[in-house]
Amino acid sequence: MMTTADQTEIDNFAALSDQWWDQKGPMAPLHAFTPVRIDYILQAIGRFFPIKKDQRQSAKPSLAGLKILDIGCGGGLLAEPMARLGAAVTGIDVTAPAISAAKTHADAMQLAIDYQVITAEDLAASGAKFDVIYASEVIEHVADRPLFIKAIATMLAPDGVVVITTINRSLPALIFAKFALEYIVRLVPAGTHDPRKFVRPAELRAEFASAGILLDDMTGFAPCPGGGFMPIGSLAINYAASGGFR
Repeated sequence: MMTTADQTEIDNFAALSDQWWDQKGPMAPLHAFTPVRIDYILQAIGRFFPIKKDQRQSAKPSLAGLKILDIGCGGGLLAEPMARLGAAVTGIDVTAPAISAAKTHADAMQLAIDYQVITAEDLAASGAKFDVIYASEVIEHVADRPLFIKAIATMLAPDGVVVITTINRSLPALIFAKFALEYIVRLVPAGTHDPRKFVRPAELRAEFASAGILLDDMTGFAPCPGGGFMPIGSLAINYAASGGFR
């Protein structure tokens, strides 16, 4: 789920690896969060690449021809929808049990996804390039953000787009994204998040700018009254950011 991350956080995610696809289990918040994350990723891609409609399924966009990297892919909650839309998807994670779960589920769904147990830094060193790179709910677990962002910049194609979703370092985020999830409703194990690693939008934008990437769009997310999440104007808790070399 992470790169150069705290071993305790890696162990927490490894312990949950057999429950990635249980929509009522510990990964329920991520399942609820998935539709709005997919919508944002597709909107971000559409700002950089013309997205055509799949002729066989006219209501669905086609990502055919695009190489996508899912960093911290976990069990594949985002990688599978991207693959279904026709993209060539590579999913990486440092948690081997998560990759095992992702491979098993993708095989059952008859989806060809290149899953690897590798860090972003090591993959970047291999010379790999991608049109779209996203790291969703990952960067708040990274110990060395500049190194991680440098790896993303190294792998991003010249006209590519990067998408990040993460948690703001704010009092509301501390209350709702840390203490409520871990200690009140107990949807994720205690210690899953270190609030010191939460990143403010201005910090994220500045760190990517140092790597030559302009994050020119930011959108907040909030829970919907009826379940799931929706985009909002406030970046106070959860937010997404996207941009590229421009």
